[in-house]
Parts: sequence; C-alpha cells; structure tokens
Amino acid sequence: MTSVHPETGDQGPGVSEAAPITVACLDLAGTTVVDGDAVRTAFAEAIAALGIVSGTAAYDRALARFVDSRGTSKLGVFRSLFDEARAQAANLAFQRSYDDLIDRRGLEPVPGAADALLRIRAAGVRVCLFTGFGRNTQARIVDTLNWWDRVDLTLCPEDVPRDRPWPDLLLTAALRLGVDDVRHIAVCGDTANAMLSGRRSGASIVAGVLTGAHDRARLVAAGATHVLPSVAALPALILPAPVADTVTADHG
Repeated sequence: MTSVHPETGDQGPGVSEAAPITVACLDLAGTTVVDGDAVRTAFAEAIAALGIVSGTAAYDRALARFVDSRGTSKLGVFRSLFDEARAQAANLAFQRSYDDLIDRRGLEPVPGAADALLRIRAAGVRVCLFTGFGRNTQARIVDTLNWWDRVDLTLCPEDVPRDRPWPDLLLTAALRLGVDDVRHIAVCGDTANAMLSGRRSGASIVAGVLTGAHDRARLVAAGATHVLPSVAALPALILPAPVADTVTADHG
C-alpha cells in the first residue's frame, strides 16, 4: 500500500503502514534553519584562504564539488580537494567564517520549524538534529536558536565512522535513542545525501524538503518517499491523525 500525503499529494509509505514513528531525525541548514547563501559564502571564503578564488577553473571545480556534496561532512569535502593539512586548515577557516556570518547576520529557523519540533516532541516522538557541520558549529547553531529544549540528541560526522550517504548517523541515533525497529524512524532533509542515507538506514519515511540545497527531482532520484514544501508539513506526515470525538446518542 501507499499513502498520499494530504498537503503535497506525494505518494509514499505513511504512518499507517510502517509506524508508529518514534524518532524523527532532521537536518539543520536548509531543512530547519534558513541557509540563504551562508554555507556557500563560508565555503568560498575558506577555499580563498588557500588561494582558490572566484573566476578560476579551480574555483568552479571546487564549487561544483561543494554543491554535489551538500549534506556531507564539510571536512570530508575539503579532504576531497586538498591534502590533509590543507583540508584541516580549510575546515577551520570555514568554521570561523560561518561563525562570523552568524554574528553579523544572525540565524533564522525555517518558518514553522520551531513549532514543528515542539509538536513532534509533544506527541512523544524523540528528535535528533543531524548535520554535515562539525560539532562546534552544530552546537553554535542550536545555542543561537535556543533549541536545546526541543531536541533529544544531536549528531554530526565526528560521531560516526562513516559520513553520509552511509547510514551511520541514523543508525547511531537509533542506538542512542533505543529504537527497536528502524522502520520507526522518520528522516527529513534537503539534500540527496540525506535521502540516500535515510533509505540505506531502513527508515520508513524519508522526506525531502524544498527549502534547501537540492530540488524535487534530485531528492526523488535519491529515494525520497515524500517531498514536502518545508519541515512545517512534517508533523502532519509522521504523527497519527487526531481521533475525532464521537457522541453516543442516549436513546433512553
């Protein structure tokens, strides 16, 4: 059986077949946090510090690699471009640049994201926020948004042996949160790598959102079971529908 999501019309397995959903794993930048051009700007500034500047073929190649790798470890992307010492330097420059952008611009949640997190946890579903950022950057984001009371767990590439699109982040969340069946996990992300990781983990719901790095076609090609306009639609997808009140007539 397949279900049709009432808000999007997308087909895919819903809670009626797989669930109940007990853990929701959501990405940060582009999914729950407005990205804009902050991540791209920090990346450009990081590689510029190593001599790769806009207008060069090397810059175009590096940017293409960055776009293709969205959702994966930033350090991993730099390792694909540089030797280890330069990759570490670029990653440090990226973190500093991104922190500076937060200081100058602030951070905003995707509209409806904060409420979605509250609704999901209020329903008894535990929330894991995962990311391709390093641990310090991830903590800075959660601190800035004051979201520690909205989540049960945060995970980043430093916590697992293998980065996305391997399923390690999600399987680690399952272990740490005591999931008894991976089909009780719902994944929500904005990148193809998040979708691939979700499908490889065995999660029953792997929902892409259109507020971030990759478009509908790429999310579907990577295995999204649903594509949502934003994370604001996630609670309606993964939480049981409220049971309508019934009135029993008294016939005396």
